[in-house]
Amino acid sequence: MTGSDVSPSFRLAYVPGVTPTKWVRIWNERLPDVPLTLVPVSAAEAPAALRAGDADAGLVRLPVDGTDLSAIPLYTETTVVVIPKDHLVAAVEEVSAGDLADDVVLHPLDDTLGWDDPPGVPAKERPATTADAVELVAAGIGLLVVPQSLARLHHRKDLTYRTVTDVPQSRVALSWPEGETTDLVEHFIGIVRGRTVNSTRGPRTPDGPKSERPEKKKGAASRKAAGKPAGRTARGGSAASRGAKRGKPRRRS
Repeated sequence: MTGSDVSPSFRLAYVPGVTPTKWVRIWNERLPDVPLTLVPVSAAEAPAALRAGDADAGLVRLPVDGTDLSAIPLYTETTVVVIPKDHLVAAVEEVSAGDLADDVVLHPLDDTLGWDDPPGVPAKERPATTADAVELVAAGIGLLVVPQSLARLHHRKDLTYRTVTDVPQSRVALSWPEGETTDLVEHFIGIVRGRTVNSTRGPRTPDGPKSERPEKKKGAASRKAAGKPAGRTARGGSAASRGAKRGKPRRRS
């Protein structure tokens, strides 16, 4: 089988907490003949997966290390603290990093916030994953500060979360290998940027407005040609036809 015989497809990597559902739905509506395959990867593994060709593009967390990957920032997440429902912090809407100074705050090895100085009292050991840290919060060992999407991903009925101000925030971006900006990558860029199917920079379709505009111009010209004849008066008839009956005025000597 030659390369031209291979059906096109698109592989999209995504990190925990990111929900690509809306963009995948739009892709399936616009390119029903090009299957999109989701490739789950950890935040730390995402850049290597793109470099290795395991995915055509990926929804990743910034920063992306190296200069061989392109990235388009999409949005910034709210940072929250995950707490037991009976914790004192649960009584307020938001807290500052200083409000957590006396609490043990867990700092998992797969942390995505890139702390320079994590808040609270450090735990004796760092949990291996965010999922492990959530379990420790439920056991009353400490608290956990994470992007809001990760708090939702690891939701438990006995836990809740509150917004934390003056702390780092996680930014989500679309990334792909530099120099590998294929037509399908461009198509997905248009989707995440909110371009419509008929956008001038987005993917074109045979039935887009560009093919309709000549019809509109033709229609406008036809209506103009079919409008009220020039020179028609309230009495009926045209000025040109009456002038023909009167003839040319005689010149006085």
